[in-house]
Amino acid sequence: MTDNKKLIQKADWTVGDLTSEGGLLNPEQTDEFIRKLVHVQPTILRDARVVRMNAPVRKINKIGFNTRIMAAAPSSGTALGAGLRSRPTTEQVTLTTSEVIAEVRLPYDVIEDNIERGTIDDNIASGPAAGSGISRDGIKDTIMTLIAERAAIDLEELALLGDTGSGDPYLALQDGWLKLSGVVNFVDNGFATVSKDLFKAGLKTMPDQYLRNLAALRHYVSMDQLIEYRDTFATRETALGDAQLQGTGPVFGFGVPVNAALQLPNASGMLTNPLNLIWGIQRRVTMEVDKDIRTREFIIVLTARVAVEIEEDEAVVKYTNIG
Repeated sequence: MTDNKKLIQKADWTVGDLTSEGGLLNPEQTDEFIRKLVHVQPTILRDARVVRMNAPVRKINKIGFNTRIMAAAPSSGTALGAGLRSRPTTEQVTLTTSEVIAEVRLPYDVIEDNIERGTIDDNIASGPAAGSGISRDGIKDTIMTLIAERAAIDLEELALLGDTGSGDPYLALQDGWLKLSGVVNFVDNGFATVSKDLFKAGLKTMPDQYLRNLAALRHYVSMDQLIEYRDTFATRETALGDAQLQGTGPVFGFGVPVNAALQLPNASGMLTNPLNLIWGIQRRVTMEVDKDIRTREFIIVLTARVAVEIEEDEAVVKYTNIG
């Protein structure tokens, strides 16, 4: 059997392994897929709070104190007055998932090229792969990585730009973070160029209680706007200007890191603690596989259920009309 035929035969066996549980990824496979989806790809999902859900709906309880709880102590033997006693506020955030689906077609030569590029393993001792020198885990890892790379971009798009009123059926599944933000706090930049003034206005708009840890906050803008903001430093004839021109180090807006979210429109942005952005994924991820011998393709259909929410509406400032 030729080397290419061995590779494709082994790929066929291995891709079939992905559906060994009726298409349902086992917990280990699911964890690895979510890790690649969220933590490996450079999207805003890496910063957000990821909630793994065991059912289509999950309620997250919130509890806190919005006013002062300390008071001057009364004299000994006297109870604190009823008007001075504190009661926490309790609320719930409800995550309701929507089903997303992807049909991925992988040509045989894609599998061949990726195997030959470094996923070959000589430690196969038994079974159909014995003596082939081909790693079963290597092929599966390649497939999962290829899918996760693209899925991460698409899910970031839904998380940021989702709008139930959209004419795009995919984006209409959920309201995304941009739609959910700005309910309480927003800054209209009046189509002015991105500058320190925008970030200053954002921080002054944010309620003081959320400004105690500036390092935990993030200004999110589009990549084009981040480049423009870097340029305001790069034009300076200083060490900072040289660093911005030559390097990729972080930039700040009044002590808060300025990050790019690639799916953000140029005119929009937001200021928040990224852990305030909730992205839920139901653990029951399914992957079903078929093969089209006429087009020489593996057909992989991935389905998952995801949800998008913001925990504290008051803890996010939406930027609009950035020029």
